Amino acid sequence: METFLKQVAHDLYNKTEGNFTKVAIVFPNKRASLFFNEYLAQESDRPIWSPTYVSISELFRQSSDLSIADPIKLVCDLYKVFQKATGNKETLDDFYFWGEMLIADFDDADKNMADTHALFSNLKDLNELMDNYDFLEEGQKEALSQFFHNFSINQVTELKQRFISMWNVLGDIYTEYKALLESQSIAYEGMLYRQVIEQLDVEALPYNKYIFVGFNVLNKVEHTLFKKLNEAGKAMFYWDYDVFYTRLPLEQKPPYTHEAGEFILRNLKLFPNQLPETSFDVLRKPKNVRFISASTENAQARYLPQWIRGNEELRTPSSFKDTAVVLCNESLLLPVLHSIPADVKNVNITMGFPLAQTPVYSFINALVELQTTGYHTGTGRYIYETVITLLKHPYTRQLSPNAETLEKQLTRDNRFYPLPSELKQDAFLEQVFTPQNGIAALCSYLTELLREVAVLYRQEKDVEDIFNQLYRESLFKSYTLVNRLLSLIETGELSGVRTDTLKRLLNRLLTSANIPFHGEPAIGMQVMGVLETRNLDFRNLIMLSLNEGQLPKAGGDSSFIPYNLRKAFGMTTIEHKNAVYAYYFYRLIQRAENVTLLYNI
Repeated sequence: METFLKQVAHDLYNKTEGNFTKVAIVFPNKRASLFFNEYLAQESDRPIWSPTYVSISELFRQSSDLSIADPIKLVCDLYKVFQKATGNKETLDDFYFWGEMLIADFDDADKNMADTHALFSNLKDLNELMDNYDFLEEGQKEALSQFFHNFSINQVTELKQRFISMWNVLGDIYTEYKALLESQSIAYEGMLYRQVIEQLDVEALPYNKYIFVGFNVLNKVEHTLFKKLNEAGKAMFYWDYDVFYTRLPLEQKPPYTHEAGEFILRNLKLFPNQLPETSFDVLRKPKNVRFISASTENAQARYLPQWIRGNEELRTPSSFKDTAVVLCNESLLLPVLHSIPADVKNVNITMGFPLAQTPVYSFINALVELQTTGYHTGTGRYIYETVITLLKHPYTRQLSPNAETLEKQLTRDNRFYPLPSELKQDAFLEQVFTPQNGIAALCSYLTELLREVAVLYRQEKDVEDIFNQLYRESLFKSYTLVNRLLSLIETGELSGVRTDTLKRLLNRLLTSANIPFHGEPAIGMQVMGVLETRNLDFRNLIMLSLNEGQLPKAGGDSSFIPYNLRKAFGMTTIEHKNAVYAYYFYRLIQRAENVTLLYNI
């Protein structure tokens, strides 16, 4: 099996004669560069300068004087602009969820360089002026006409009136929000990307050649970047595909296209591939493909040892390098890790581990519950259930010699509402059971106790245990998140936030956080999510949770912008997601020789 990256390395080395001093190779993500560098080294029998490797995101960030702000800061700033533009007294707690949704809409509009003035204009004016938008393609004009046909501005219901009144201030919110962020030299990603493209001076870029490898769907800013560099003679393109989903079947006529080839076909027309089409006729080659049904997803994970031991291709440790376990449902990571046999010495995980599945998450939750719903300020007493939950936690048991005895005593004496004084039986318990007043005090309280927990891992000797390393990393990640909230409170960004609001915000941050794994990607069996497979090829492949609703994920992303308007202004729609994931699937299996697909029945 000759992988795509190996083909690219061979072709590029010959075309540059091994001179990469002024060459930047751009990948959709960082992962592929590690594999590519190994293939490139094999092309030369002498030392050579490595090219610069960047992801597309890094390329944009390096070209801007703005920096990407953290998500909490972005929502807090949007909340200020929203209140000013609407006069709404909605709390930050109520605003936070759809504040994130609104930023996602702004981000998508900017990445696709939508005419935001037209998009967020008064809907009545937009309807009247629609015929004058010559920049829209026929399909986009049709989508816009369909929106107004269904929406019917003249027949206004209460719900529709609320939508229109909100819609008519979105333009002001968008403009003022971007101005506020720019004044602080920060941005959300789409804002930064758009600024880079609108101010781009191709001649001022630091490299003579930009090699774009393995891209598929391009948003408008990426497309514009590719076009400008191509016109300046500074770009080369390597697209990965198969003629199975890019050639029209003989019995079909345009505009038929295979779902997986929708975006690649456009890219090939605009930016010709450096590799010949003959390199991409591999999907039709014989493969060993098996479909296996399972009653549950955990049963799929438990099948892994049988698959590994029964696969003749996996007889030597070196063969695991060409083997990948792909999780369409990433929540299966923990059962998969526990199912991998001990004789598989090297496992490289290229996806994040959910922070919500670590002990530190349950510890923080127990502490927050203790100091909020678990404490009555009027009586000065704690509630039994929250106290017991904390006393039973493994961290408390390890840090307090009296935790287990105290738990049994409270249960025996039926102390349903214990006083703090009777709980403070050693130094650690005194810290834990000291009531906190206010959001700043609560965050400080959490950071101090997380420092105490860190002592456990400084004493830990078994550094080779992957789970101990994972829990250390989760502790650091949690401390960073809580400390960031404390900083925002101290600078006034979260001033006026209620304790229950902070509690929900903290829980949202913790449940959405992932712990990155660090390892040597060129060694051992790969465990990864679908997105991490981009540009990579494996001889032996097993995919878990290959069910409807998992590839791609069910449901569309929430948005303030209706589907027809998104389509009319060239923004991302559900069809984009379906086509993208179809491409990921076919591209992943096209060079594989042994493919096992598991699904639930």
